[in-house]
Amino acid sequence: MRGRMPEREAARRAVPVPAVKIHNAEIANLLNRYGVLLEMEGDNPFRVRAYHNAARTIENLPRDVNQMLAEGADLSELPAVGKDLAGKIAAICASGRFDALEKIKKKLPAGVADLTEIPGLGPKRVKAIFKTLKIKSLEELGEAARAGRLRALPRFGEKLEKSIQEALQHRAEREQRWRLATAEQVVAPLLRHLETARGVERVAVAGSYRRRKETVGDIDILVSATDGTDVIERFTRYSEVDAVTAKGETRATVRFTSGLQVDLRVVPSRSYGSALLYFTGSKSHNIALRAMGMKKGLKINEYGAFKGSRWIAGETEADVYAKIGLPYIEPELRENQGELEAARKGSLPHLVTLKDIKGDLHAHTDASDGQQGLETMADAAQARGYAYLAISDHTEHVGIVHGLDAKRLKKQMAEIDRLNARRRDFRLLKSAEVDILADGTLAADPGMLAELDFVVAAIHTKLDLDGKAQTERLIRAMDNPRVNIIAHPTGRLLGAREPIALDMKRLMKAAVERGCHLEVNAQPTRLDLSDAHCRMAKAMGLKLAVSTDAHTADTLDYMRFGIDQARRGWIEPDDVVNTRETMQLLKLLKR
Repeated sequence: MRGRMPEREAARRAVPVPAVKIHNAEIANLLNRYGVLLEMEGDNPFRVRAYHNAARTIENLPRDVNQMLAEGADLSELPAVGKDLAGKIAAICASGRFDALEKIKKKLPAGVADLTEIPGLGPKRVKAIFKTLKIKSLEELGEAARAGRLRALPRFGEKLEKSIQEALQHRAEREQRWRLATAEQVVAPLLRHLETARGVERVAVAGSYRRRKETVGDIDILVSATDGTDVIERFTRYSEVDAVTAKGETRATVRFTSGLQVDLRVVPSRSYGSALLYFTGSKSHNIALRAMGMKKGLKINEYGAFKGSRWIAGETEADVYAKIGLPYIEPELRENQGELEAARKGSLPHLVTLKDIKGDLHAHTDASDGQQGLETMADAAQARGYAYLAISDHTEHVGIVHGLDAKRLKKQMAEIDRLNARRRDFRLLKSAEVDILADGTLAADPGMLAELDFVVAAIHTKLDLDGKAQTERLIRAMDNPRVNIIAHPTGRLLGAREPIALDMKRLMKAAVERGCHLEVNAQPTRLDLSDAHCRMAKAMGLKLAVSTDAHTADTLDYMRFGIDQARRGWIEPDDVVNTRETMQLLKLLKR
């Protein structure tokens, strides 16, 4: 919820809201597509990698590039973005298109790049598909797979062909939804735009976005405003609007150029809270809430709480809950999964907040696949008020990220000691992200691991093992007394890769017995564990680590998405290991 306090008004008007044509995720997609097509053309591998690295930087930025440019930021200072690419990105923001990509598309259809989004299809295989079978779209790929025409290609075979069919099927069945972080970058400048409309008092986003679900569909925005407001006009004329599908005095629906649908409703001040409650949902929470109200002789709807025909509440959500005899229920809990009964009994969880977090237990530097150095990451963590930051660079088994061997890790530990000696009230912790092999052993020297403060272990390969094998693999890894945290346990990538098969209940029981912890990975592409798994962990007494897996200083800000996920799983501060101060944390992690 946003008020119109004078100091906020001044801050909002200090930097103009840019006319946004394209957002970070779309810019990253253009850069990646161009990189794929360059690789198919046989271009310089270093040039290809530069576009992919820049795409990753832009996609992982916690701030919208358009706003950064409006504030005068120099994009060439971003990791993996030099002056040439900074100019190209600025041009993309200004025009909404990438001229170099449009040029190369005359030789290679743009749809060819889409094929690389299917697991198992890299640029080399896609090139073979295009050159041999003239396939240039996902639809044509599906037809070829169903007809059995892919298996005859070199390095394909029947198994890969079947896997491609399954991936295409999952893609077709999946409702078009947006990752929360992507939606946030679209919504934030829109809110700033609406807040400056005449007569606007409060603006809020409702729906699954406010409940902080990991993906969202349409966006619902509520506004309370005085008579004579121009917010509807301001909304429908916003720079990103591609089509206005409905428009009235108090409601409008638009579709953005990105395909996102946004609904705006203007409500009177006395109904703002009840409307916010209604449109935040979930639907099942609202139905159950109305049923509780009916038992008290009340009618609850988007206009307020009524006793007969008399309006008795609705200005705030808390007022509506109070009329039913309930305390305020946080939006993240509103899924009709026991929260109403817990509220009635006075046993709602005191949810963890960002302020409770004392540090981050999973971050990378340019020693492996991160993009900035130790000191830069330390400065960023300390600036966020953290007491510690764990450097968890990959060990050498994951060859694609230039993992650390024993010699390089020892050198990094010595550098951490030097940096810590110069700092007060902050400590870099020595860690490593170690690959778990198929048999459950660790791809690292045991003696080297013994010198670390703690070890983060993770699965990156052999993701197709069955549930029993994967579960036993992780349990055998946890049998190693050096292992403290299992990172991104299910290995999922939202919208791109399904979770690995796991007996999660058995895994969590084993973790509790061994004194290990599972991670809630805050990367917006992962958010792994899920909210349901967070709640399962809480029920089993398993404490979790909420970490960002940050690869740049800016992405330490992704902690908020991990906290959102934990809150949806009913997690309280004591359920999270990194709500402890440094020495308490190290004592808790010690096995």
